[in-house]
Amino acid sequence: MSEVKKVATRVGFGNALVKLGEKRDDFLVLDADLAAATQTGMFKKAFPERFYDCGIAESNMMGIAAGIAATGKKVICSSFAMFAAGRAFEQVRNSIGYPHLNVIIGATHAGISVGEDGATHQCCEDIALMRTIPGMTIINPADETEAMKAVEAALEIDGPVYMRFGRLAVPVIFGDDYKFEVGKGVELKDGSDVTIIATGLMVNEALEAYELLKEEGINARIINMHTIKPLDKDIVIKAAKETGAIVTAEEHSVIGGLGSAVSEVLCEEYPVPVVKLGVYDVFGHSGPAPKLLDEFGLRAVNIVEKAKKAIAMKK
Repeated sequence: MSEVKKVATRVGFGNALVKLGEKRDDFLVLDADLAAATQTGMFKKAFPERFYDCGIAESNMMGIAAGIAATGKKVICSSFAMFAAGRAFEQVRNSIGYPHLNVIIGATHAGISVGEDGATHQCCEDIALMRTIPGMTIINPADETEAMKAVEAALEIDGPVYMRFGRLAVPVIFGDDYKFEVGKGVELKDGSDVTIIATGLMVNEALEAYELLKEEGINARIINMHTIKPLDKDIVIKAAKETGAIVTAEEHSVIGGLGSAVSEVLCEEYPVPVVKLGVYDVFGHSGPAPKLLDEFGLRAVNIVEKAKKAIAMKK
Protein backbone atom coordinates (compact mmCIF):
# COMPACT_ATOMS: atom_id res chain seq x y z
CA MET A 1 0.00 0.00 0.00
CA SER A 2 1.37 3.40 -0.99
CA GLU A 3 2.07 5.89 1.76
CA VAL A 4 -0.50 8.66 2.21
CA LYS A 5 0.81 12.08 1.22
CA LYS A 6 0.77 14.52 4.13
CA VAL A 7 1.09 18.30 3.83
CA ALA A 8 0.24 21.08 6.30
CA THR A 9 -2.57 23.36 5.17
CA ARG A 10 -0.28 26.35 5.85
CA VAL A 11 1.92 25.04 3.02
CA GLY A 12 -1.11 24.99 0.73
CA PHE A 13 -1.70 28.61 1.76
CA GLY A 14 1.84 29.61 0.78
CA ASN A 15 1.74 27.73 -2.52
CA ALA A 16 -1.61 29.30 -3.40
CA LEU A 17 -0.28 32.81 -2.82
CA VAL A 18 2.54 32.25 -5.32
CA LYS A 19 0.30 30.67 -7.97
CA LEU A 20 -2.28 33.41 -7.62
CA GLY A 21 0.44 36.06 -7.64
CA GLU A 22 1.51 34.82 -11.05
CA LYS A 23 -2.02 35.20 -12.42
CA ARG A 24 -3.12 38.46 -10.84
CA ASP A 25 -1.54 41.62 -9.46
CA ASP A 26 -4.48 43.08 -7.53
CA PHE A 27 -3.46 41.93 -4.05
CA LEU A 28 -0.65 42.50 -1.57
CA VAL A 29 0.62 40.24 1.23
CA LEU A 30 1.50 41.38 4.76
CA ASP A 31 3.12 39.36 7.54
CA ALA A 32 4.12 40.00 11.15
CA ASP A 33 7.69 38.69 11.24
CA LEU A 34 6.61 35.05 10.79
CA ALA A 35 6.90 34.60 7.03
CA ALA A 36 8.95 31.41 7.31
CA ALA A 37 6.37 29.80 9.60
CA THR A 38 3.20 31.09 7.94
CA GLN A 39 4.64 30.23 4.50
CA THR A 40 4.07 33.73 3.12
CA GLY A 41 7.83 33.73 2.64
CA MET A 42 7.18 31.90 -0.64
CA PHE A 43 5.30 34.94 -1.91
CA LYS A 44 7.96 37.30 -0.55
CA LYS A 45 10.63 35.48 -2.56
CA ALA A 46 8.57 35.50 -5.77
CA PHE A 47 7.10 39.01 -5.47
CA PRO A 48 9.20 41.10 -3.04
CA GLU A 49 7.66 44.35 -4.28
CA ARG A 50 4.18 43.15 -3.22
CA PHE A 51 5.15 41.89 0.23
CA TYR A 52 5.44 43.89 3.45
CA ASP A 53 6.81 42.64 6.76
CA CYS A 54 5.10 44.63 9.51
CA GLY A 55 7.26 43.26 12.31
CA ILE A 56 5.99 41.85 15.59
CA ALA A 57 3.05 44.24 15.58
CA GLU A 58 -0.02 42.28 14.58
CA SER A 59 -2.55 44.92 15.59
CA ASN A 60 -0.68 47.53 13.57
CA MET A 61 -0.56 45.11 10.63
CA MET A 62 -4.37 44.92 10.64
CA GLY A 63 -4.56 48.69 10.58
CA ILE A 64 -2.15 48.83 7.65
CA ALA A 65 -4.15 46.15 5.83
CA ALA A 66 -7.33 48.17 6.37
CA GLY A 67 -5.71 51.31 5.02
CA ILE A 68 -4.49 49.57 1.88
CA ALA A 69 -7.86 47.88 1.35
CA ALA A 70 -9.58 51.25 1.64
CA THR A 71 -7.72 52.32 -1.53
CA GLY A 72 -9.30 49.46 -3.49
CA LYS A 73 -6.54 46.84 -3.26
CA LYS A 74 -7.16 43.40 -1.83
CA VAL A 75 -4.90 42.49 1.08
CA ILE A 76 -3.87 39.14 2.54
CA CYS A 77 -2.27 39.45 5.97
CA SER A 78 -0.90 36.58 8.00
CA SER A 79 0.23 35.60 11.48
CA PHE A 80 -0.40 32.81 13.98
CA ALA A 81 -4.10 32.43 14.85
CA MET A 82 -3.51 33.47 18.46
CA PHE A 83 -2.11 36.79 17.31
CA ALA A 84 -4.29 37.41 14.25
CA ALA A 85 -7.59 36.65 15.98
CA GLY A 86 -6.64 37.15 19.61
CA ARG A 87 -4.16 39.98 19.98
CA ALA A 88 -5.52 41.97 17.04
CA PHE A 89 -9.24 41.37 17.64
CA GLU A 90 -10.12 45.02 18.16
CA GLN A 91 -8.40 46.11 14.95
CA VAL A 92 -9.97 43.25 12.98
CA ARG A 93 -13.39 44.17 14.32
CA ASN A 94 -13.24 47.96 14.05
CA SER A 95 -10.79 48.64 11.21
CA ILE A 96 -11.60 45.71 8.92
CA GLY A 97 -14.99 44.25 9.89
CA TYR A 98 -16.93 47.43 10.59
CA PRO A 99 -16.14 49.08 7.20
CA HIS A 100 -16.45 45.64 5.52
CA LEU A 101 -13.09 45.82 3.77
CA ASN A 102 -11.54 43.25 1.45
CA VAL A 103 -8.94 41.88 3.83
CA ILE A 104 -8.15 38.17 4.02
CA ILE A 105 -6.61 37.03 7.29
CA GLY A 106 -4.48 33.94 6.78
CA ALA A 107 -4.23 32.61 10.34
CA THR A 108 -1.81 29.72 10.71
CA HIS A 109 -0.75 27.49 13.62
CA ALA A 110 -4.30 27.17 14.91
CA GLY A 111 -5.54 24.60 17.42
CA ILE A 112 -3.94 22.02 19.70
CA SER A 113 -1.79 20.65 16.85
CA VAL A 114 0.60 23.60 17.19
CA GLY A 115 2.15 21.11 19.62
CA GLU A 116 5.41 22.11 21.24
CA ASP A 117 4.60 25.84 21.08
CA GLY A 118 2.33 25.22 24.07
CA ALA A 119 -0.83 26.63 25.59
CA THR A 120 -0.19 30.32 24.85
CA HIS A 121 0.02 29.62 21.11
CA GLN A 122 -2.59 26.84 20.84
CA CYS A 123 -5.50 28.99 19.78
CA CYS A 124 -8.80 27.14 20.18
CA GLU A 125 -10.91 30.29 20.45
CA ASP A 126 -10.35 31.98 17.10
CA ILE A 127 -13.41 30.70 15.25
CA ALA A 128 -15.62 31.76 18.16
CA LEU A 129 -14.11 35.25 18.12
CA MET A 130 -14.39 35.70 14.35
CA ARG A 131 -17.97 34.37 14.26
CA THR A 132 -19.10 37.36 16.31
CA ILE A 133 -17.91 39.88 13.71
CA PRO A 134 -20.77 40.76 11.33
CA GLY A 135 -20.02 40.02 7.68
CA MET A 136 -16.93 37.91 8.41
CA THR A 137 -16.50 34.77 6.29
CA ILE A 138 -14.71 31.90 8.06
CA ILE A 139 -13.00 29.10 6.14
CA ASN A 140 -11.20 26.13 7.71
CA PRO A 141 -9.67 23.87 5.01
CA ALA A 142 -9.25 20.13 5.57
CA ASP A 143 -6.14 19.55 3.44
CA GLU A 144 -3.60 21.14 1.11
CA THR A 145 -5.86 20.94 -1.95
CA GLU A 146 -8.76 22.58 -0.19
CA ALA A 147 -6.48 25.23 1.28
CA MET A 148 -5.23 26.25 -2.15
CA LYS A 149 -8.69 26.38 -3.66
CA ALA A 150 -10.02 28.26 -0.66
CA VAL A 151 -7.44 31.04 -0.98
CA GLU A 152 -8.40 31.56 -4.62
CA ALA A 153 -12.09 31.61 -3.72
CA ALA A 154 -11.47 34.04 -0.85
CA LEU A 155 -10.06 36.64 -3.24
CA GLU A 156 -13.48 36.78 -4.92
CA ILE A 157 -15.40 37.44 -1.71
CA ASP A 158 -16.68 40.95 -1.01
CA GLY A 159 -15.69 41.70 2.57
CA PRO A 160 -13.37 40.29 5.24
CA VAL A 161 -12.34 36.64 5.36
CA TYR A 162 -10.74 34.63 8.15
CA MET A 163 -8.88 31.55 6.92
CA ARG A 164 -7.61 28.97 9.42
CA PHE A 165 -4.52 26.88 8.63
CA GLY A 166 -2.60 24.30 10.62
CA ARG A 167 1.05 23.62 11.37
CA LEU A 168 0.79 19.82 11.39
CA ALA A 169 1.13 17.87 8.14
CA VAL A 170 -2.20 16.13 7.44
CA PRO A 171 -3.33 13.63 4.78
CA VAL A 172 -4.22 15.02 1.37
CA ILE A 173 -7.82 13.95 0.89
CA PHE A 174 -8.87 15.69 -2.30
CA GLY A 175 -7.59 15.63 -5.87
CA ASP A 176 -7.08 18.54 -8.25
CA ASP A 177 -10.62 18.06 -9.62
CA TYR A 178 -12.16 18.76 -6.21
CA LYS A 179 -14.80 21.48 -6.40
CA PHE A 180 -14.64 24.09 -3.66
CA GLU A 181 -17.51 26.50 -3.11
CA VAL A 182 -17.63 28.99 -0.25
CA GLY A 183 -20.61 28.42 2.05
CA LYS A 184 -21.38 24.93 0.76
CA GLY A 185 -20.76 21.84 2.87
CA VAL A 186 -19.56 18.74 1.04
CA GLU A 187 -21.06 15.30 1.62
CA LEU A 188 -18.13 12.87 1.46
CA LYS A 189 -19.95 9.70 2.58
CA ASP A 190 -23.64 8.85 2.61
CA GLY A 191 -25.28 7.20 5.59
CA SER A 192 -28.60 6.96 7.40
CA ASP A 193 -27.80 6.27 11.08
CA VAL A 194 -25.89 9.40 12.13
CA THR A 195 -24.23 12.42 10.51
CA ILE A 196 -20.69 13.49 11.37
CA ILE A 197 -20.01 17.12 10.47
CA ALA A 198 -16.29 17.85 10.60
CA THR A 199 -13.97 20.71 9.77
CA GLY A 200 -10.21 21.16 9.33
CA LEU A 201 -7.97 18.23 10.24
CA MET A 202 -10.95 16.47 11.85
CA VAL A 203 -12.33 15.70 8.38
CA ASN A 204 -9.72 12.99 7.89
CA GLU A 205 -10.49 11.64 11.37
CA ALA A 206 -14.18 11.56 10.44
CA LEU A 207 -13.42 9.54 7.33
CA GLU A 208 -11.48 7.06 9.46
CA ALA A 209 -14.38 6.95 11.92
CA TYR A 210 -16.71 6.13 9.01
CA GLU A 211 -14.75 2.95 8.34
CA LEU A 212 -14.69 1.97 12.03
CA LEU A 213 -18.44 2.50 12.34
CA LYS A 214 -19.05 0.57 9.15
CA GLU A 215 -17.31 -2.45 10.70
CA GLU A 216 -19.91 -2.31 13.48
CA GLY A 217 -22.82 -2.05 11.06
CA ILE A 218 -23.37 1.68 11.59
CA ASN A 219 -23.88 3.80 8.47
CA ALA A 220 -22.55 7.29 9.04
CA ARG A 221 -22.92 10.30 6.79
CA ILE A 222 -19.76 12.42 6.62
CA ILE A 223 -19.93 16.13 5.82
CA ASN A 224 -16.91 18.38 5.34
CA MET A 225 -17.92 21.81 6.62
CA HIS A 226 -15.02 23.90 5.33
CA THR A 227 -16.97 27.14 5.62
CA ILE A 228 -18.16 27.79 9.16
CA LYS A 229 -19.61 31.20 8.38
CA PRO A 230 -21.79 31.44 6.42
CA LEU A 231 -22.80 27.93 7.51
CA ASP A 232 -24.53 25.70 4.97
CA LYS A 233 -27.84 25.46 6.83
CA ASP A 234 -29.52 23.43 4.10
CA ILE A 235 -27.09 20.51 4.28
CA VAL A 236 -27.25 20.54 8.10
CA ILE A 237 -31.06 20.48 8.23
CA LYS A 238 -31.24 17.82 5.51
CA ALA A 239 -28.80 15.62 7.45
CA ALA A 240 -30.80 16.09 10.65
CA LYS A 241 -34.03 15.10 8.94
CA GLU A 242 -32.55 12.05 7.21
CA THR A 243 -30.29 10.64 9.95
CA GLY A 244 -31.85 12.01 13.14
CA ALA A 245 -28.57 12.53 15.01
CA ILE A 246 -25.54 14.78 14.56
CA VAL A 247 -21.93 14.72 15.74
CA THR A 248 -19.69 17.75 15.17
CA ALA A 249 -15.90 17.40 15.19
CA GLU A 250 -13.45 20.29 15.34
CA GLU A 251 -9.97 21.16 16.58
CA HIS A 252 -11.40 24.11 18.45
CA SER A 253 -13.24 24.80 21.66
CA VAL A 254 -16.70 23.23 21.84
CA ILE A 255 -17.80 26.74 22.85
CA GLY A 256 -18.52 29.03 19.93
CA GLY A 257 -17.14 26.98 17.06
CA LEU A 258 -18.61 24.59 14.49
CA GLY A 259 -20.57 22.64 17.09
CA SER A 260 -22.18 25.80 18.38
CA ALA A 261 -23.02 27.00 14.86
CA VAL A 262 -24.66 23.68 13.96
CA SER A 263 -26.55 23.55 17.28
CA GLU A 264 -27.89 27.06 16.79
CA VAL A 265 -29.33 26.12 13.40
CA LEU A 266 -30.92 22.87 14.53
CA CYS A 267 -32.27 24.32 17.77
CA GLU A 268 -34.43 26.66 15.72
CA GLU A 269 -35.06 24.66 12.56
CA TYR A 270 -35.12 20.92 13.30
CA PRO A 271 -34.11 19.79 16.80
CA VAL A 272 -32.27 16.46 16.95
CA PRO A 273 -29.53 15.18 19.27
CA VAL A 274 -26.24 17.03 18.66
CA VAL A 275 -23.06 15.74 20.31
CA LYS A 276 -20.01 17.99 20.08
CA LEU A 277 -16.41 16.80 19.88
CA GLY A 278 -13.66 19.35 20.37
CA VAL A 279 -11.57 20.92 23.11
CA TYR A 280 -13.63 20.92 26.31
CA ASP A 281 -13.12 24.34 27.93
CA VAL A 282 -9.48 23.71 28.85
CA PHE A 283 -6.12 25.12 27.81
CA GLY A 284 -3.64 22.98 25.94
CA HIS A 285 -0.04 22.34 26.90
CA SER A 286 3.27 21.67 25.20
CA GLY A 287 3.86 18.31 23.54
CA PRO A 288 4.14 16.49 20.20
CA ALA A 289 1.06 17.29 18.11
CA PRO A 290 -0.03 13.66 17.44
CA LYS A 291 0.13 12.84 21.15
CA LEU A 292 -1.85 15.95 22.04
CA LEU A 293 -4.56 15.00 19.56
CA ASP A 294 -4.73 11.62 21.30
CA GLU A 295 -4.79 13.18 24.75
CA PHE A 296 -7.48 15.72 23.94
CA GLY A 297 -9.67 13.11 22.25
CA LEU A 298 -9.49 14.47 18.73
CA ARG A 299 -9.27 11.13 16.96
CA ALA A 300 -11.45 8.79 14.91
CA VAL A 301 -12.07 6.49 17.89
CA ASN A 302 -13.44 9.44 19.85
CA ILE A 303 -15.77 10.33 16.98
CA VAL A 304 -17.02 6.73 17.02
CA GLU A 305 -17.88 7.06 20.72
CA LYS A 306 -19.75 10.29 20.11
CA ALA A 307 -21.61 8.79 17.14
CA LYS A 308 -22.87 5.91 19.27
CA LYS A 309 -23.95 8.36 21.97
CA ALA A 310 -25.85 10.48 19.45
CA ILE A 311 -27.61 7.41 18.02
CA ALA A 312 -28.60 6.27 21.52
CA MET A 313 -30.19 9.69 22.13
CA LYS A 314 -32.60 9.36 19.20
CA LYS A 315 -36.25 9.28 20.21
